[in-house]
Amino acid sequence: MHNLLSLRIALRYLFAKKSHSAVNVISIISTAGIAVASMAIVCVLSVFNGFSDLAAERQSAVGPDVCVTPRDGKVFDCADSLASAVGKVPGVKMVATVLSERALAVFEGVQMPVMVKGVPSPYSAVSSISTLVIDGVMVDVPSEAPDSTLDYAVLSVGTAINTGARPSLERPMVLTVPRRVGRINPAFPLGAFSTDTVFVSGVYQTNEQEYDEDGILIPLHVARKLFDYPTQASALEVALQSDADTGEVVAEIERLLGGGFVVADRLRQQETAFRMIEIEKWITFLMLLFVLVMASFNILSTMSMLIIEKEDNLRVMRSMGASRSLLRRIFLDEGMLIAVLGGAVGITVGVVLCIVQQEWGLISLGGDHSQMSVVAYPCRLRGGDVALTALVVVVIGFISGFISSRSLPEK
Repeated sequence: MHNLLSLRIALRYLFAKKSHSAVNVISIISTAGIAVASMAIVCVLSVFNGFSDLAAERQSAVGPDVCVTPRDGKVFDCADSLASAVGKVPGVKMVATVLSERALAVFEGVQMPVMVKGVPSPYSAVSSISTLVIDGVMVDVPSEAPDSTLDYAVLSVGTAINTGARPSLERPMVLTVPRRVGRINPAFPLGAFSTDTVFVSGVYQTNEQEYDEDGILIPLHVARKLFDYPTQASALEVALQSDADTGEVVAEIERLLGGGFVVADRLRQQETAFRMIEIEKWITFLMLLFVLVMASFNILSTMSMLIIEKEDNLRVMRSMGASRSLLRRIFLDEGMLIAVLGGAVGITVGVVLCIVQQEWGLISLGGDHSQMSVVAYPCRLRGGDVALTALVVVVIGFISGFISSRSLPEK
């Protein structure tokens, strides 16, 4: 009863017309400040969630479900037998043995350092990169090749632009690397390098600098011959069945291979990028939280003005037997009500805006949309962010009300 009475009085004070218009104005400003700050927190956190989901979506088009790499060194031995063993793990659909290394690409006299990645056929069963080819085609299996006697490469858009290479069977690209094994004859310096020739069949674009800057995909057997790694690989790329539990498959592969390998799911493969997005998200949250705290000072001003305005009422209630704790509770509830009302309005508006943006993308990104794969701000509303915002608002309201209730006059 004590708490209910104080709440009823606080509600009356909140909505009743004040004798001084300044108190009404300050109350509205207090509520509006909390509402705007709460709305901003919900919207900004949802936009960062959208960027995180977008990064995961873009990564999924290039990277595998699970990637196995050596913990030490660049390559590991007996790659094909390990791939066969991993392929027998429940939930695994296919395993691709890949070999990545730096090389020098030469196309009609233009030289460029590139990252060469040797992939088996069919590679499209593990990666969706074939769907990102913007010029030409990706020769995924030998039967798709215009000439089965030739070796084909798929270039990233950055490699294609910098070398001037385009899909063609007339002009080959030469890949050159220093010999890894064997003696070097000083009288024949060119013998210190291994070279191979490939023909460009396609150009892909992922809209991610890491993959678009200097990548080249070539057949695995060409890469092994070029880099002199006949049985080694730099990674195993694993595609999972649609109903497989990623965590269970990763744990089983780790148990099978032992501690010498790093088994990474999609999130762990891009751990740095996702961590940066999360750091930026929570730093922005702290900045907006500071704004929310600053807005809560208006509640203190409102409460101080209200205490002065209701001084006569307080004397009457004291004469009727109201305890000091009841009077303090009234103004504690009043501070809570102002914060909760503003927070409820702000969170509701924020949720509506996020849903609208999420479904229809009304707010677009700047720049030339014809050159962009994403034209609207990505947005993903999460219940945890809404709950966190509501909790912060309630805590700030409680603190503001508590501080104000301590300032009641003694008599």
